[in-house]
Amino acid sequence: MLINLRNSFQVLAVGAAALLATACDSNGNGGGTMNPPPPPPAMASFDVTVTNLSNAQPLSPVAVIAHQNGYSVFTVGTAATAGLETLAEGGDNSALTAEADADAAVMATASGAAPIGPAGAETINVEVLESELPGLTVSVSSMLVNTNDAITGINGASIADLQPGESMTWRTIAYDAGTEANTESSAHIPGPAGGGEGFNAARDDIADRVAMHSGVVGQDDGNAASDLSGQHRFDNPVAQVRIERIN
Repeated sequence: MLINLRNSFQVLAVGAAALLATACDSNGNGGGTMNPPPPPPAMASFDVTVTNLSNAQPLSPVAVIAHQNGYSVFTVGTAATAGLETLAEGGDNSALTAEADADAAVMATASGAAPIGPAGAETINVEVLESELPGLTVSVSSMLVNTNDAITGINGASIADLQPGESMTWRTIAYDAGTEANTESSAHIPGPAGGGEGFNAARDDIADRVAMHSGVVGQDDGNAASDLSGQHRFDNPVAQVRIERIN
């Protein structure tokens, strides 16, 4: 029987080429069709807008913390954390957000870019996984910088049910962090009314508990030792927080 060697070589060549193409495709090196990468996880985005309602109390750069139950910026009647003390006395939110980032109940943190002056506002965006939406709450914190240790914000407000395009708004009061005596001395006030030291971990934690702030007295109301005036006084609410779900 005669064998057509030419045809046999052609068959072998075609088979080898097919095997080579298959090998190249499986390794993703041969220009063949590749499996697409998995899509990125779905995210939910929120815009947090903080408006300063005071007359002469700039707000320090805002800390925004998205979290589940189990985390709290503060509890009224108990001592402030080291991170909250740093914020409340000096306006620096980095220690507070670092504390939050180390907590398993916290999903995300974000910071404002700059202080917010009276009647000013800033919008800060924070994102979480859509899978983290059930039970999601948000805390927002800032210092009234023409004080010794006053703070304001929302503490664990639920936004789990917000749909894209929906928003919620809160008006916030002032709290006293209890980490510093309210001397109203410029030496201990970091804002423009004082320009003093701000945070000092060793300085008099007299009350050592968070409570509603009693307000500023000032020189105009008989506190001769105060470096503040009547314009630095504030009534509640001192700020407004609006949270809108973007997507």
